[in-house]
Amino acid sequence: MAKDFKFRTCPETGLKVHSQADALIKANAVVAVVFLAIGGLFGLLVALTRWPAVHMLDAELFYLALTAHGADVLVFWIIFFEVAVLYFASAILLNARIVLPKIAWLGFILMLVGALMANVAVLQGESSVMFTSYVPMKAAPHFYLGLILFAVGALLAVGIFFGTILTAKKEKTYEGSLPLVTFGALTAAIIAVYTILSGAIILVPTFLWSLDLIPHIDSLTYKLIWWGFGHSSQQINVATHVSIWYATAALLLGAKPLSEKVSRGAFLLYILFLQLASAHHLLVEPGVSSSWKIFNTSYALYLAVLGSLIHGLSVPGAIEAAQRKRGFNKGVFEWLRKAPWGNPAFSSMFLSLVLFGFLGGISGVTMGNEQINLIIHNTIYVPGHFHATVVAGTTLAFMGITYLVVPLIFQREIVMKGLARWQPYLFGLGAAGISLFMMGAGTIGIARRHWDITFSDAPLTVDVPGTAFMMMGLNGVFAIMATIGGAIYVVVVVASILFGAKRDEAACKANPVVTAGGGEAVASYGAEEEHPNLSGTIVLVTLLFVTFVLYYYVNWKFLSEVWPLS
Repeated sequence: MAKDFKFRTCPETGLKVHSQADALIKANAVVAVVFLAIGGLFGLLVALTRWPAVHMLDAELFYLALTAHGADVLVFWIIFFEVAVLYFASAILLNARIVLPKIAWLGFILMLVGALMANVAVLQGESSVMFTSYVPMKAAPHFYLGLILFAVGALLAVGIFFGTILTAKKEKTYEGSLPLVTFGALTAAIIAVYTILSGAIILVPTFLWSLDLIPHIDSLTYKLIWWGFGHSSQQINVATHVSIWYATAALLLGAKPLSEKVSRGAFLLYILFLQLASAHHLLVEPGVSSSWKIFNTSYALYLAVLGSLIHGLSVPGAIEAAQRKRGFNKGVFEWLRKAPWGNPAFSSMFLSLVLFGFLGGISGVTMGNEQINLIIHNTIYVPGHFHATVVAGTTLAFMGITYLVVPLIFQREIVMKGLARWQPYLFGLGAAGISLFMMGAGTIGIARRHWDITFSDAPLTVDVPGTAFMMMGLNGVFAIMATIGGAIYVVVVVASILFGAKRDEAACKANPVVTAGGGEAVASYGAEEEHPNLSGTIVLVTLLFVTFVLYYYVNWKFLSEVWPLS
């Protein structure tokens, strides 16, 4: 028991680090990076097959690669990393101990076994059912069992997170209210409970169906409940990466939210409404009522978007306020020009913020409109959108915080700093290109799931616009760019953990990675006390609104061309 209560004090942040929390964060983060590398390789194969001039894989291998890519990067990479974030946001930021560490390790083992089991099932060629795994397509039983074990392990980790917060409150390891970053992680954990239970409700009977113990699974029921898991899992990502935005800004710049209450209110809107965004996958289903569709694509959607708009103002506003305090007050944008763009932790975070807002946010709101959805439903626009949210938004944010996790948790120097400095730009530009060109191809009707955009094996000739060939070719080029950026990230992180110089107290003082007061800013409750000049943030937010309005009405024009009025 004494071992479970062993702590060290971080010389840079001043925070207490529980040994078990330290080990669990390391284990989950390392495994996450491994699955990112595997899933990224499969993703490159998918992109090169969708590139008509290359068309690398045949149909059978394409759907195998597509299934593995979806599971590894949309589920395993992200949730392993999110578990590491939960332990950091609870035990580390609250100076607390992880409760029931043996249960936490059991959760980790279940997640790892489940992820490996699902990958084996896919690689055996028996489970090429893609990320959605819609019935009546049937995977091997151990594919579903792997997902179930992974979900149980993740649910245990969420329970440990809740227990750690309650224990920290009881043992008074922190003062006042929860820090904003911990509150954001709490939001993600609450959404995770809903998400995991939705998955269990449908995956358990589907597993029994794969064993022929249940004769039939209704396809519409499956789709409805599955998206409560499949899309809501991406809402866990949103709450987590927004928390990382706040954490990175606090650690690097000492930035505090403009208003604690408003930012927390935005997280509450996420809990109440964000997961309802899964409605956009169901807007053409005849078994779902029009009233439900209208509610989800109007009132619920507006309130979920309001939460993201608040964060979209608060995060850059906090950065601008912190930078102006440092003396960067010339003009509208000196605070932004003089930001630490050479630090990959900062550049990843800010690129994530911009790309998520301008590409993922705008396309998501547009696609969530019931009428506009009809022109892009089940086209390649849909994966273009979630590459903007999950790749350009979530993955880039996770990459950024890794450049702080390695020196602060692993206590190792980042190696190959030159490569690390350029990595976020290379990966971010690649991810942006993937998103833009898939959304463009989807707008002109390219199918979402077919391995050959020309439908060369179809009995009827399909007329594919020449523009589509160009867009899918450019998608392949930018996929290669993103893969190189992702590979650099994996190499730098692994090399830093294995070969980076040990950061002792003297090294931390000589080469700090956290600004003075950054540890206090991230681990305490409190907003910006002054009311600073936020002219730069206002310009950025205005640009976002103008871009959204223009794009939104362009899509209404597209819709009018589909249904001409006489």
